[in-house]
Amino acid sequence: MPTTVFDQFTHRIAEVTAQLDALGIPLTAPAPPPPAVDPADPWAGTFTVPVDRSSLAWCTAVQMMADHHHTGIDRQALAADSLLRELGTRGLAQLQSDLHHGAPVDHRFTRCPYCSGIGEDPTLPTCRDIGCPPEMEFADHPHLCQVCRGAEYEPEWFAEEHMARLEQLLAEAIKQQPRPLRHRIGAWLRRRPVHT
Repeated sequence: MPTTVFDQFTHRIAEVTAQLDALGIPLTAPAPPPPAVDPADPWAGTFTVPVDRSSLAWCTAVQMMADHHHTGIDRQALAADSLLRELGTRGLAQLQSDLHHGAPVDHRFTRCPYCSGIGEDPTLPTCRDIGCPPEMEFADHPHLCQVCRGAEYEPEWFAEEHMARLEQLLAEAIKQQPRPLRHRIGAWLRRRPVHT
């Protein structure tokens, strides 16, 4: 069982790669042959990049799809390949939104599937890998998760904060009401024309 958050990532990768190995699925998805692209077609794809199926992003994507569709990872491997080939790690954010019926996902209340709520890129890239400006390479700065953009997963704290804000707004609204709501609704109903 993982003891730290980072152990969880290596455990996820090990679990998925073991399943791939048992199923005889290679750890690198070969690049598809380059398609005959019509220059006038704006939707034509030219993605000819091989996909590393042992990366944390791929393992996360295939697990999310397999869990959602209640299938094995062998049935979702090609979909995960396509997702990462076309959108990269940021595609996990789109996938998570799609699995929530297109609703935006607030990572303060929903744990990020990629970084598990820590807010930093779990692969711990260097500034050179990301392309930080040279002046930032010497500053000790975190590299934010590409999926949740560094959102802090603390649902209890944010829920209390939201409830306090809502109570404050409700109290202000009650103070600003000159007459009770039932009187205003009654007056509105009396002014309405009656259609018979």
